[in-house]
Amino acid sequence: MYFEIPHRPRSERWIPIPALVVIAGVALANLCVAQDGTMRMEQVVQSYVHGGQFMGSVLVARGDQILLNKGYGSANLEWNIPNSPSTKFRLGSLTKQFTAAAILLLEERGKLKTDDPVKKYLTDAPIAWDKITIFNLLTHTSGIPNFTSFPDYRSTEAIPTTPEELVKRFRDKPLNFRPGERWEYSNSGYVLLGHLVERISGERYRDFVQDNIFKPLGLKESGYDSNSAIVPNRASGYAPGPNGPVNAGYIDMSIPFSAGALYSTTEDLLRWEQALFGGKLLSAASLKKMTTPFKGDYAFGLAVQSGNGRTTIAHGGGIEGFNTQMSYSPDDELTVVVLGNLNGGAPGDIAAKLASVARGEQVVLQSERKEITVPKEMLMRYVGTYEATPNITNVITLEGDRLMTQLMNQPKFPLFAESDTQFFLKIVDAQVKFSKDSTGAFTVLTVHQGGRDRKFSRK
Repeated sequence: MYFEIPHRPRSERWIPIPALVVIAGVALANLCVAQDGTMRMEQVVQSYVHGGQFMGSVLVARGDQILLNKGYGSANLEWNIPNSPSTKFRLGSLTKQFTAAAILLLEERGKLKTDDPVKKYLTDAPIAWDKITIFNLLTHTSGIPNFTSFPDYRSTEAIPTTPEELVKRFRDKPLNFRPGERWEYSNSGYVLLGHLVERISGERYRDFVQDNIFKPLGLKESGYDSNSAIVPNRASGYAPGPNGPVNAGYIDMSIPFSAGALYSTTEDLLRWEQALFGGKLLSAASLKKMTTPFKGDYAFGLAVQSGNGRTTIAHGGGIEGFNTQMSYSPDDELTVVVLGNLNGGAPGDIAAKLASVARGEQVVLQSERKEITVPKEMLMRYVGTYEATPNITNVITLEGDRLMTQLMNQPKFPLFAESDTQFFLKIVDAQVKFSKDSTGAFTVLTVHQGGRDRKFSRK
């Protein structure tokens, strides 16, 4: 786990007359609540826009009812063209759920089984891949190392390639662990899935997705991105610079391939969510497969998180110039899509806050948090090393009168007190809470960021 610091990624239902007065009053009250919710959503997004952390398009919908659908900032800063609901954004790793759906479509057609070994279709695969299944690729449990983390990645991401050449980059690397043993995010696995789609279907990945997903579902504003084609309404991508946004670095779109090369709009992605979870693409059995976690909360191209009495199915994406986040909650049919063309962690934070506002929950913006002074002797109680897993630690230190937090190999960041036990960071929208155990000692630390909590226990 890391604090999501802004960085350049590696990568949208009636009554007799006596009741009319009452119903009119209820309807007016509901309208006011809805308007208040929309106003608060606008405040949430604008807080990131005004802070220079977000440009993009946002959509929130409950079922077919659109709650917010708007663009913010510029699709192109040089021409001052505003973002809008029709702006096309690179999706980054939101692509992975489309790749997973393509695999499941092939399974439904009898072309493969997700339990099949990869070597059934790639007979020349290395011996190390003997026990790797398609299921392992879908769930990031193959052990194949992530090629976007290789030392030479930066020097090769601008060079056009083919799926076969892309696979060669990682095919002979040692596995990081035995297949199925644990979870580790791997763009390599999803590149390999795209290669399998091409080998098994006989079509290019981009054509298969277009013909079997986008066209049947009416996703007319979605496609495989290109560095040379003219794509109407496509946003330019930017990265934070010392004096404001700068043009993002170049990546040839043959590199992210089936792990991250698609583009879309917020409105098309709402259509996608409605079609996928409405049973218009996959069978019920296939959809269940796609949304059943294996290791941790990861299923097939989607993370499935349960908590607070609801399930949220979500994924984020990051690629040069773009960060994205999309979530769907089947319990209340709530869809949130945030597509940004300025690199940084804002889309994830915005999406989590908008979902909370849509449910009537209280949301506190970073600018609304007030720092208080906590005596040094009280701060001393929290100093120590806290552990979520043996490999995920959070070290709390005291420097002068200020608590500092250090997650994993990240730098130290200062904590600012809101109360004796609750603190917040200013560099990112994250909060830290210290809690007592049954003996009254402070032994539990909880990090809240992007709508999720992660607990750490003092070692």
